[in-house]
Amino acid sequence: MLKDITLGQFFPGDTAAHKLDPRTKILLVTLYIIALFCAKSVVSYGLLALTLAVCVRISRVGVKALVRGLKPVLFIILFTGLLNLFFTPGTRYLVEWGPVHISDTGLHNAIFMVLRIMLLIMGTFLMTYTTSPISLTDGLERLLNGLKKLHVPVHELAMMMSIALRFIPTLIEETDKIMSAQKARGADFESGNLMQKAKALIPILVPLFISAFRRADELAVAMECRCYHGGEGRTKLHVLQYARRDWIALFLGGAITAGVLVLRQFGL
Repeated sequence: MLKDITLGQFFPGDTAAHKLDPRTKILLVTLYIIALFCAKSVVSYGLLALTLAVCVRISRVGVKALVRGLKPVLFIILFTGLLNLFFTPGTRYLVEWGPVHISDTGLHNAIFMVLRIMLLIMGTFLMTYTTSPISLTDGLERLLNGLKKLHVPVHELAMMMSIALRFIPTLIEETDKIMSAQKARGADFESGNLMQKAKALIPILVPLFISAFRRADELAVAMECRCYHGGEGRTKLHVLQYARRDWIALFLGGAITAGVLVLRQFGL
């Protein structure tokens, strides 16, 4: 299960998706999320699913990597779908069996909510798969550059987000090593009820927290040794510049979002 968590991983490539400016990809994901929350029909979700499929094809990441990333949140997806299925009132009930009542509105909401979460996660993961953490940091900092006039520490916030995203795979790998070491010593993480499984995680959490604090301290010392003092006066090795492909991608993303909004107005 831990190996299925792919958030924060970067798959190097030379595709058009990899070459896009990180600011473009952040804006496109934002437009995609807006369109997802505005969609309310089969036509709208079909358009967004087709858009994601085209992006996956262009990036050459592979559908398997995106589907594998859904496994750790499969319980949350199913739980959300069941809540909408059984606890949404409606005008017409499809199933009425004791305390169980399933309405047509509940079935509609459950299907679309599950589809929305899946598309949202896969679209967000696709951005991290095709963009390195450093590029994401630079793009986010440039997008929020105007907040510096309000004395918002934009560079520091972007750096913290980048470091957190970068160390997710590292912590997952560390957790897997600790679990393997505990299993070799006879630890059992599978059997027992929920409380027993939660107690069995304590021997994992303690060394994991110690390792995380140690890595954070080593990173802080390394940054201090390199005279890091924030973004003031720093220059960039790779200066971000918009190319024609970025403007085309933004235009297409805006057109798709506008199309979903128009479909929503017509109830489609």
